[in-house]
Amino acid sequence: MATTSNTLEAIILAAGKGTRMESDLPKVCHPVGGRPMVCAVVDACFEAGCSRVVVVVGYKQELVREALVSYGDKVEFAVQHEQLGTGHAVVSAIDSFPVEKRAGTDVFVLCGDGPLIRTSTLHTMLERHQSSGADATLATSVIDDPDGYGRIVRDADNGFARIVEQKNASEDELKINEVNPSYYCMNAQAMFEALKKVNRNELTGEYYITDVFEHMLNDDKRVEVIDAVPAQDILSINTLEHLAQVDAIYRARHADQASPETTTEGTV
Repeated sequence: MATTSNTLEAIILAAGKGTRMESDLPKVCHPVGGRPMVCAVVDACFEAGCSRVVVVVGYKQELVREALVSYGDKVEFAVQHEQLGTGHAVVSAIDSFPVEKRAGTDVFVLCGDGPLIRTSTLHTMLERHQSSGADATLATSVIDDPDGYGRIVRDADNGFARIVEQKNASEDELKINEVNPSYYCMNAQAMFEALKKVNRNELTGEYYITDVFEHMLNDDKRVEVIDAVPAQDILSINTLEHLAQVDAIYRARHADQASPETTTEGTV
């Protein structure tokens, strides 16, 4: 089993508006469990062992900065001045990762609007990443209805082959139930090198982080994939109705975690 003494850090994407939320508030600032939802993602990163979290901000960035002020200098910020896709968002954080430290740094890349994330999932993804000596590791989810998600295509040896977006998927690929919920762990140097090769998508004009894996494979880098994300955790928050649903799940989950050993007797 390979071991690593790499530094562990995180990049959280939090620059978007969330146009379907019917609000001027940045999407990641909407409350889940009584706090801005991005806080749950930041907490999971620190609980998984991150020494630092870089949050990529853009739309109404002052509100996102304010939402995370209690973390002090453990959370840093990078600015995505134009919303040009997830790949562009990660590149916006490049100055936070000095060239001489990239080879010795592993980075979680996560979305700030996924508050149902579990620390245990990050641990599982990180363990696979480190033990396999991978340059990139994706944690995936197997769900009953994969409609709308990018599908994970595996090779003949059950390893990672590619991610295919729904609009580009063949009839057989559309039947795949293993999807990409955007949980990544990557070596910082390999990631930023691959990002240099990512081109704008012809249809959307955006740069996608998902394109880095193909470039890594083409450069004989190791890309691992592990089915580690519980189906419930990838519920999307695109509307206020979704927000209420996720908030209820989050509160119930944390109430369950707090209740079994909780007593009032003898507490101080």
